[in-house]
Amino acid sequence: MPTVSPASSIGATVISALARAIRDADPSATALSDGRARIHYGTLRSSLDVEMAWLHRTAGARHAVLADNSVAWALADLALHLGEVPSVPLPESFTGPQHLHALDDAGVEVLLTDDPDRARRLLPGWECDGTAPASGLTRFRRRLAPDARPVLPPGTRKVTYTSGSTSTPKGACLSGPALERVASSLVAATRDLSIERHLCLLPLATLLENVAGLYAPLLQGATCIIPSCRDTGMSYAGLDVARLLGAVGGHAPNSLILVPELLQVLVAAAERGWTVPHSLRFAAVGGARVSPALLARADAVGVPAYEGYGLSECASVVCLNTPGARRAGTVGRPLPHVRVRLDGSGQVHVAGNAMLGYLGDAERAPAGEIATGDLGAFDADGYLQLHGRAGNRFITSLGRNVSPEWIEAEVSQRLGGRPVLAFGEARPYVIALVGAAPADVDDATVARAVEDANAVLPSYAQVRRWARAPRPYTYVDGTLTANGRLRRATIHARCDATINQLYDEAIAS
Repeated sequence: MPTVSPASSIGATVISALARAIRDADPSATALSDGRARIHYGTLRSSLDVEMAWLHRTAGARHAVLADNSVAWALADLALHLGEVPSVPLPESFTGPQHLHALDDAGVEVLLTDDPDRARRLLPGWECDGTAPASGLTRFRRRLAPDARPVLPPGTRKVTYTSGSTSTPKGACLSGPALERVASSLVAATRDLSIERHLCLLPLATLLENVAGLYAPLLQGATCIIPSCRDTGMSYAGLDVARLLGAVGGHAPNSLILVPELLQVLVAAAERGWTVPHSLRFAAVGGARVSPALLARADAVGVPAYEGYGLSECASVVCLNTPGARRAGTVGRPLPHVRVRLDGSGQVHVAGNAMLGYLGDAERAPAGEIATGDLGAFDADGYLQLHGRAGNRFITSLGRNVSPEWIEAEVSQRLGGRPVLAFGEARPYVIALVGAAPADVDDATVARAVEDANAVLPSYAQVRRWARAPRPYTYVDGTLTANGRLRRATIHARCDATINQLYDEAIAS
């Protein structure tokens, strides 16, 4: 067995709060379970020591993890985090070009994966040269010249790429302490619930599940249940409701993390007779705006849903409602590790746990403020209400950040530049309105353009339904600016009935 240096060991004298919690937990208690493997805290400590020692054989290399939810993913991520190795969790929902962009953008030299065949297809020229001793993930490596690696801000522990608001998403550089501060705040906020079993439904490459669904439970000696996304029916290309309900009912968790669309599924199922597990005490809901009506329905059927708010640039959760501090219509009060203020326009600014910077941008002070782009207001008791987004980017009800301009350009360029407007705010998928008359471009051509655009878009940004705007967009009628840009608010107001009809037809079918 390789020698483990004190600085890279769970038993080291100076260690993080997460490492200390793992070290001090009941060694016989289950730490991680995925239905195929089960690891107790005592085994977790020794497994992480072995994995960290192996990782340090490639000292200085930046690592990425591309794998399904599993004990293996958790072991690799924990070893990278606790071993202070810069890492990049790669969302499986990214397209091939997005994966390659992230690997090159972050200067990644080592990829750990559970699917070697996919890695060989994605990464020709990378060498497969080993298997991780604890996680069992396969390692692929490449050599990069020092000047080919972008400079990471000092202290970067994790580079997180969000859902890809553009075709080339930016990586937010986060420190280890920032990630653990969020997890510690969540543990303190939910301590009275005595959470012992958390079920991970969202992909662990999603920062919210990574921090709140893995680090936070381990901080309090709880069990992380990590079935594969195939077993839970979770996929951003489509959801298997029967598998999802079976996983939630069968694993009897105390806590879940949901996006609004998943909450909708659980509530609708409960209204039709599905039994909400009696064990469930806390379902945090975030990633997009949650309808107050949906939260009221959740209360009525016994789903303990609590809305929160966060962003990757602040290492995830910023505000959270809890059983002891809950206000309908708000995202809760700010957690103690951050400071939240509103500027003169009502935009939300967050300080105290900011990222170190975006890859490729100037380094920033971690104590500096993040201008979130969200508009909000505080009520008299300090609960934050959100009113919308300052920019054009929208967030689907599955929690995916999407830039409409990206989608519009992909469809428009296949229609000879004719204007297209995409929608999807707080909706399960994206729809588009085409500003061209049938005489200008026929339905078959539009359908083919949408299909071809979808072929290069990730699943969460694909256009699932489309319609024509009631009339073509023009400068004369106020739907285009003088330089040809779409007046989004005007079009949305005029076409609201058409937009709603597209979603209503999908539900009816």
